Amino acid sequence: MLPLLAVVYFGGYILLVGCFVIGVMGVREFFSGFRAADIHPSGAIAYISAAGLYAIHILSLGAGFNMLWFFAVVLTSFLYMFDIAKRKIFDGIVTLTGIFYVIYFSYHVALVEGISGYSLMVWLVFITAFGTDIMAYFTGMAIGKNKLCPNISPKKTFEGAIGGVLGSVVFCGVFGYFFAPEIIIHCLIIGGVGGIISQLGDLTASVFKRHLGIKDYGNLIPGHGGILDRFDSVLFTAPMVYYYITLILN
Repeated sequence: MLPLLAVVYFGGYILLVGCFVIGVMGVREFFSGFRAADIHPSGAIAYISAAGLYAIHILSLGAGFNMLWFFAVVLTSFLYMFDIAKRKIFDGIVTLTGIFYVIYFSYHVALVEGISGYSLMVWLVFITAFGTDIMAYFTGMAIGKNKLCPNISPKKTFEGAIGGVLGSVVFCGVFGYFFAPEIIIHCLIIGGVGGIISQLGDLTASVFKRHLGIKDYGNLIPGHGGILDRFDSVLFTAPMVYYYITLILN
């Protein structure tokens, strides 16, 4: 995961390209899982949607084009179902879900980095996601006894979940102390909320995998699975950090 740190550090167009690649690779993995269950979403619609979203961002076309993008994604996903002789209703629904869940949610990383005066807080997206994951794992291994969601993720415990949230608060607090002392309270709040949201993102990805009967979305990252297996919690923490900044701090 070290290359990710470099991408976030340099930011700008490098981070934007990184978000685009993660979105496209992630939605590809997401769709592959459903194809194994005889559901066939449209990769073409997803990839064109991703290109359109980032083109709007690069060209700074404004809110009107963003809303047009939303309309176009919904419309094309529904039109995809019109060939009822070959396609099921779930083909279109999963197409729509994948675009918003993977491509649009991951795009919020670039949105956070682009907020004037708060671009440094893009690090909180990953600190909350990975910090929660790490501390939940070690806390659960050490003192975990009570299962959190045994039907979704059998190894997760309530103790691990609490440890993950507390770890996220500590990590975000340390970040705020050294890099953003003027808003350290907000960093702590983001750490707490992000610790919860991060685990909801992880569990959401697990719900999909349980229904599809797969262990991992891919095998790109040894020991971690695919892109989506590693970034499932980031898909939830990125929007949370973005909307916290825009609604509370901006």
